[in-house]
Amino acid sequence: MKRIVSLLAVACSFQAMAQSNINEILAAGLDDAEKFTNNYLAPASEGFMYSISSGWYNTADAKPLAGFEISIIGNMSNFKNKTDKKEFVFDTADYENLQLASGGTTQTVSTALGDIEGVGVFIEGAGGALRTDFELPTGLASEDINFVPSAFVQASVGIIKGTELKARFLPKINTDDFGMSMYGFGIQHEFTKHLPADKVLPIAISGVIGYTHLDASYDFTNSSIIDGQDQKLEVAMNTWVFQAVVSTKLPIINFYGGLGYLSGKSTTDVLGTYIVQSGPFQQTYVDPFSIDKDASGFTANVGAKLKLGFFRLHADYSLAEFDTFSFGVNFGFR
Repeated sequence: MKRIVSLLAVACSFQAMAQSNINEILAAGLDDAEKFTNNYLAPASEGFMYSISSGWYNTADAKPLAGFEISIIGNMSNFKNKTDKKEFVFDTADYENLQLASGGTTQTVSTALGDIEGVGVFIEGAGGALRTDFELPTGLASEDINFVPSAFVQASVGIIKGTELKARFLPKINTDDFGMSMYGFGIQHEFTKHLPADKVLPIAISGVIGYTHLDASYDFTNSSIIDGQDQKLEVAMNTWVFQAVVSTKLPIINFYGGLGYLSGKSTTDVLGTYIVQSGPFQQTYVDPFSIDKDASGFTANVGAKLKLGFFRLHADYSLAEFDTFSFGVNFGFR
């Protein structure tokens, strides 16, 4: 269980950030620390928004009044072949104090998703005074993790003709240093339910709207390399998806697909007190900065659902900025 919680923490980039030398980077000054942290963290935040937004449907055939389904869903947003999400170009011209130890002016470095190690940087005062050297962090791929995971419970219930309501949630996870919870609401309406030939049509066509919210925090005070108190990250994510879905209407196995659009925003707050006592820019920072990341883009998926009485299985694959594999175990009655 501890390993699962740790993986989720890494996926949220909290553990990755705690290992990202944020304390050392603060020694370069607030502007440099904020700029680097934004470049380092942004792809992981974007990938997680795609992950938590998937899995809203497994058919276009809306449930009748009082029909319901409860699902356990897991998503994996893949970035293995996303070089642009795993690295970025560090240009010393963009920073006031951070310099490359190699003596160059630009170098490709890792994001929180990447796998580039051994990139040395330094800061120093006038005339080389109080020089401090350290390495920039690597990311998840260095641990052979090439996907951003999410998991939750989802329930759907039919309310009126052609319409069903959906809700998803992840019970709050709490450890000594990590906490996370998630919830969301959605609605699906089947347009083919209003056609006279609905009972004989071989397909169903629906529209789906879903909203997902995630809160998480990671306290790294005990692992900090700079003195201070209450050093932690807090993240809030909000996403919306708008999708058109079509599926077959067969007794046992059905196929479905959809086209849609995702819009999301993530805010990461770096909180606590940080007392920089080395290097040329010694200073105390309180709640030093926040980072916002927007995500948006079109999605397309195809999948299949197997029905065996009240027990069902489904799986689908979405093409998007982060391709996502979604799978679920479902229980319900129509």
